[in-house]
Amino acid sequence: MPRTPNPRLWQSHKVSHGYVASYTPMSFVDGEGVRCSLYVAGCLFACEGCYNEAAWNFRFGHPYDADLERRILDDLAHPAVQGLSLLGGEPFLNTGVCLAVVTALRERFGATKDVWCWSGYTVEELLASADPDKHALLNELDVLVDGTFQQEQRDLSLAYRGSRNQRVLDARASVAAGRAITRATGRAGATPQSAGQAGR
Repeated sequence: MPRTPNPRLWQSHKVSHGYVASYTPMSFVDGEGVRCSLYVAGCLFACEGCYNEAAWNFRFGHPYDADLERRILDDLAHPAVQGLSLLGGEPFLNTGVCLAVVTALRERFGATKDVWCWSGYTVEELLASADPDKHALLNELDVLVDGTFQQEQRDLSLAYRGSRNQRVLDARASVAAGRAITRATGRAGATPQSAGQAGR
């Protein structure tokens, strides 16, 4: 089973070294549309069956720097690119890196590029967190795929997630409502609903 977060110890400023595991421009698999995908280094959840176990190490890869930030922004400027995806590793244990790139994105592109994020935290845990940096990052997201990967609930038919417990949430609506709100699909007539009721 994945580890349970320890709010006192699981803080970005205590564990993150500001490293990036990898960066992939023009990705077609990490969310909707063409995306720029930034994989941060370091995760404490240790999910069994994780596809990116190497990125558990907080010093895997290389440090995030100004050159990489400029490259990401230049790649995002391509008209075919819909937005940025934050993966890992665990973005909410690497908020220094994630907030730097998201802040730069918002300054240059405003809301014309969206931000997706995959996290082992649930949105309920993030909303209840006492860490201002976690709230700051959550407030900048458009879509949050939340929850740990659970091997016993693995389902390859799911879009954008690997196990049935994980949810694709409208991050802005969830923050505003103070509860999980599932993201509406592109289907006609689709509307957001409470994640606790989705599909039941």
